[in-house]
Amino acid sequence: MKTRITELLGIETPIIQGGMAWVAEHQLAAAVSNAGGLGIIGAASAPADVVRSEIRKCKELTDKPFGVNIMLLNPNADEVAQIVVEEKVKVVTTGAGNPSKYMDLWKANGVIVIPVVASVALAKMMERAGADAVVAEGMESGGHIGATTSFALIPQVVDAVSIPVIAAGGMADGRGVAAAMMLGAEGVQMGTRFVASKESIVHANYKEKILKAKDIDSTVTGNSTGHPVRCIRNKMTNEYSRLEKEGVDFMELEKLTLGSLRRAVMEGDVVSGTIMAGQIAGLIKEEKSCQEIISEIMEQAEGLLSGKSDCGEKK
Repeated sequence: MKTRITELLGIETPIIQGGMAWVAEHQLAAAVSNAGGLGIIGAASAPADVVRSEIRKCKELTDKPFGVNIMLLNPNADEVAQIVVEEKVKVVTTGAGNPSKYMDLWKANGVIVIPVVASVALAKMMERAGADAVVAEGMESGGHIGATTSFALIPQVVDAVSIPVIAAGGMADGRGVAAAMMLGAEGVQMGTRFVASKESIVHANYKEKILKAKDIDSTVTGNSTGHPVRCIRNKMTNEYSRLEKEGVDFMELEKLTLGSLRRAVMEGDVVSGTIMAGQIAGLIKEEKSCQEIISEIMEQAEGLLSGKSDCGEKK
């Protein structure tokens, strides 16, 4: 499947892996890139030297294009922005801020810039700033989310900008890819589907929570703080929701979640840890390799878009 995104990024399939904190490290990024998609290293709040090390380790595992996701609120963002150039990373995706201050540096060095947006206004702003494409991310996604659903957001962003749009939020199989393409997207970003891949380093407890999730098992915390986060329900989210209803201040809520994502990902604490996952987790039932995931998704999507296959298994 060829789109402006596959041509822009030099990849075989229009599938991009989400830049998830603590999850999107070099091993997963390389596996996605080797399978024909675009792997992403999530810089999150990691020290700059750690990000540089991850980039170099990824290069040892793949000669295919990969990218780095930079959270612009990260105090190390300035250093990471420079490291991307020094290490000749092909693609940067950005979140939690405006990348305009780095745009001249990146563009002068041939870096492809793809901000993640949750609104039409932000998509237009990023196009004016010089972005090569945007990821339109709906509220179905895991982690930090906006307020609009994917299938409402995607076509509106497509209509508002001339650069390619990558759809994100609520997609984990070929049906989702085909639907996103029908709405005008030219690529799809997936996070939760790759969290449950064989190459993902997340703890087995975390993967099991995704594989056993039902459609109603995700919840959103942080609405009262203006920083909503989607994750799978557990003891921590229940306590967080209770405290939010009681109107406790922001710092008390922060204490509850401090280090909680790392505990879930690295230590397997799925009781008091934060299990970030999208609503699509209920569709994911089996741990597969990145190669299997991408091959199966593209076969199904291409079949649907060509009218040669049905909409999936009937239960």
